[in-house]
Amino acid sequence: MKQVVQNYKSGELALLDVEAPACKPGGVLVRTAFSLISTGTEMMKVSEASMSMLGKARSRPDQVAKVMQSVATNGVGATYRKVMNRLDSYTPLGYSLCGVVEEVGAGIDDVSVGDLVACAGNEHALHSELNWVPKNLFTRVPAGVAPRHASFATVGAIAMQGVRRGEPQLGDVALVIGLGLIGQLVVQLLSASGVRVVGVDPDQERCKLAERLGASVAGHPGSGDVEIAVGELTGGHGVDQVYLAAGGSTNEPVELAAKLARDRGRVIDIGKCRLDLPWNAYYEKELDVRFSRSYGPGRYDPEYELDGRDYPIGYVRWTERRNLECFLDLIARGRIDVEPLVSHVADFATAVETYRKLNEGELKAVAVLFRYPDVARDADDPALIAEVPRREPIRTSQRMGKVRTAFVGAGNYASSMLLPHLAEREDVELRRVVTTSSLSGANAKRKFGFAEASTDVDSTLADPDIDAVFVVTRHSSHAELTRRALLAGKAVFVEKPLALTEAELGKVLGAIEESGNDRLQVGFNRRFAPLLHETTGHFGKRIGPASVRYLVNAGRLEGGSWYNQAGSEGTRFDGEGGHFIDTVSWLLGADPVSVYACATPDQQDLQILLRYPDGSTATISYATSGSTSFPKETLDVVADGKVLKFDDFARASVYARKRWTSSRIPKGRDKGQHAELDAFVTAVTSGGPMPVPLESLVATTLATLAVRTSLATGVPVKIGTSA
Repeated sequence: MKQVVQNYKSGELALLDVEAPACKPGGVLVRTAFSLISTGTEMMKVSEASMSMLGKARSRPDQVAKVMQSVATNGVGATYRKVMNRLDSYTPLGYSLCGVVEEVGAGIDDVSVGDLVACAGNEHALHSELNWVPKNLFTRVPAGVAPRHASFATVGAIAMQGVRRGEPQLGDVALVIGLGLIGQLVVQLLSASGVRVVGVDPDQERCKLAERLGASVAGHPGSGDVEIAVGELTGGHGVDQVYLAAGGSTNEPVELAAKLARDRGRVIDIGKCRLDLPWNAYYEKELDVRFSRSYGPGRYDPEYELDGRDYPIGYVRWTERRNLECFLDLIARGRIDVEPLVSHVADFATAVETYRKLNEGELKAVAVLFRYPDVARDADDPALIAEVPRREPIRTSQRMGKVRTAFVGAGNYASSMLLPHLAEREDVELRRVVTTSSLSGANAKRKFGFAEASTDVDSTLADPDIDAVFVVTRHSSHAELTRRALLAGKAVFVEKPLALTEAELGKVLGAIEESGNDRLQVGFNRRFAPLLHETTGHFGKRIGPASVRYLVNAGRLEGGSWYNQAGSEGTRFDGEGGHFIDTVSWLLGADPVSVYACATPDQQDLQILLRYPDGSTATISYATSGSTSFPKETLDVVADGKVLKFDDFARASVYARKRWTSSRIPKGRDKGQHAELDAFVTAVTSGGPMPVPLESLVATTLATLAVRTSLATGVPVKIGTSA
């Protein structure tokens, strides 16, 4: 296959024949239909490559500093060889494309062969006939969006992230400095958001284009028209936000931003312009300077970009991939028009010549697209929407996407809280239930539709037709069954606790290390409770440390309960306490660093103090001596002048500038089991990350076990995960 490459030492550009990439797990192989040249970022790199070594050094002082550090550490000779080797190598170009899925890797189930996708990333969405793209860097193109337009998704995400950083509101007035590709997209996004936009650029044609695309006024920075327009639109106060989408070495954009921004306005740097902030001007207006990092949250995080580990939407609403999806949706709904930005479409075979023309100024363009050989086109109609040949989709699974499950244990909790939800799902096959009693297995088979009932755990774990194993047995067997299931290559859902001792936990982690299988979920369901999610959404993002108070009115156990068998099944808190620690850790977005516990003389009522990395603290009161008429779980969170009050998964309130209270009509105490199972099944089906990171599962287990240690020693116990 062919790919555009550049030698940074010599400046040479080439269309090189290279081996096609393999389709690895966790991603898809994409045959490119259109790829977009970023006339800003890419052409800056091409221009730098044509400089002398001194010119390169002047343009990248950050890299020079690294070289000098390497000289001090490794010596001149070793550093010279390292630098020359890196410079004298071919590097790829490109980071935004649209293409057709040619092959689907293991763990991907949201696209099929033949689907049209938009792709991002300067290591994955290259100017190349074929690209392997990991899960979080591609998204399906909506129906009705042309491939050439979908190739703008990455630069659209860059512009969108910049706009999000500015936090525009209806009625705001914004100034966009620099009306190149990113600037034009920012103008459209702001206009679509109900913001009046003033554009600035020395190129008159780009100013006219910006006005066509939604800017109220656009003009030359020195013309005076811009200042007049800002004064009229803002009543003389200045703009609410300034978006710096300009490049170059001049400091004029930064100075103009200070001049035209209102008091306490925001300045957002999206491009790569000089940022020598005039101190007095920025200080007197107390301007808020913000940076926008590329496509959005997830960028430069290898766990997100390479491993496919998504960020929970409740914490990170707009990630790289969700920004890509949103931009394509805006195109599909006609809110964004990228066609006027297409200055030139070139055949991929002419890539080197196209770059030369751009670099030498022979070709003036806002956006240039490469069109690849397999794309049908009509030369007589350059604006024609090209159609990509699509193959018939093929299934990557012979199981029609169903997760084949086995239950080890079918007691009261499994039968009341887990199996009813799973039995309704069309994407789950209840393949086998394993119990110690044949009758209980027969009952579960009859009630929930299992295909088989058995008393043989070994054959179940060895069965290749089972994907996921649910461990819902007594506490003392959890760790061993989990260990064996992981070694057998199964995804595992184990009810809490994961382990009753650190030695047991160590064996589970040893199985993960030995097998490479970390597909593990512990039944900490409360973090998935819908009302808790709704309440935290109204509470908003936390800035400072929090103080959490969690009262668990556990009540007395019946005398014959196996929960009382502390010698074999662990203490009551060993078995249940992980629920509450996990809930607090989810609320605070971190794992505890220390645990201190004290108890009443009979060890039945506990007070547990958890400390967190940012200084937050949580007190869990686990009481068995309270009234049964009082709610079981009440939770308060205090931070940033706000209070969250949560009453037993039935009612909730947030006390802030504006008070919020949940519905007075209880919707039932949904403690999150349904959503928890949905997240687990989705993870198994997609091959994506498990709902709760392994590190968090381990930290919660260690913190639960530390309660017993602290009670015995009378001192706090530090927590360190070993995952």
